Amino acid sequence: MIQSSELILNPDGSVYHINLKPEQIAKDIIFVGDQNRVEKITQHFDSIEFTTQKREFKTQTGTYKGKRITVMSTGIGPDNIDIVMNELDALVNIDLATRTVKDELTSLNIVRVGTSGSLQADIPVDSMVMSAYGLGLDNMLRSYLIDSISEKEMEEAFIEQTNWDLRKGRPYVIAGSDSLIKKFESNQIFKGFTGTAGGFYGPQGRVLRLNIQDPKLNSKMDAFNYNGTKMTNLEMETGAIYGLGKLLGHQCLSLNAIIANRADGTFSEDPYKTVDQLIEYTLMKLTE
Repeated sequence: MIQSSELILNPDGSVYHINLKPEQIAKDIIFVGDQNRVEKITQHFDSIEFTTQKREFKTQTGTYKGKRITVMSTGIGPDNIDIVMNELDALVNIDLATRTVKDELTSLNIVRVGTSGSLQADIPVDSMVMSAYGLGLDNMLRSYLIDSISEKEMEEAFIEQTNWDLRKGRPYVIAGSDSLIKKFESNQIFKGFTGTAGGFYGPQGRVLRLNIQDPKLNSKMDAFNYNGTKMTNLEMETGAIYGLGKLLGHQCLSLNAIIANRADGTFSEDPYKTVDQLIEYTLMKLTE
């Protein structure tokens, strides 16, 4: 039996942070970082059956072309992903009344829809990237037992090629869902290797008033190459989603609208249009 201090429920029986009950979510779930992006997706729905929000976690569940879909905002960063992934899993795989793990487990399909900047000149602004791998630079996932799911050779190559300082923790690499990659791949979208940082400023090489540990890290990541696989973009959620998804038995895929290109210094003239195109692509692929 899972203790009340470990799985916290609200007085109405919903799971603590995300404020949801099992019947309020679909098996197919779209993650967004920004709570305002939830309705940018659900405005396409035929109907919306449920809406709730607690803190940065806004959720709407409805139907699009006959498929029941949940859209949820996660907020920013791997720490929020730790909350959302564990609490979503609790909704489908733990009996909240008895606080025991169910005998029959449910696997969710989770697709993140985000924005990012490209690290490579051949992935231009206004394109779309789906992450074949997530590289975690954040340490959160190292709180779990991940040796059985991580891509150790790729991790070693990254550590060596970037001269990574292990005092910051050991990077991890996790592959995305094979089934969702096959479902979403097309000539309209690039396959990527996405870095997940634990912060927006120093962890992503930005300098305001504070010096950073490795001022050359961004250029090292740009140049990283493992058997032809290069880093394509940098954000703050993918590695954590992939790692917890694999550990918990869920199918996860991260998609990003590329609104900037660091290699050639360009920025999208209409980033909202690029995000809308990714939303439409996501809904199309989920309902095929």
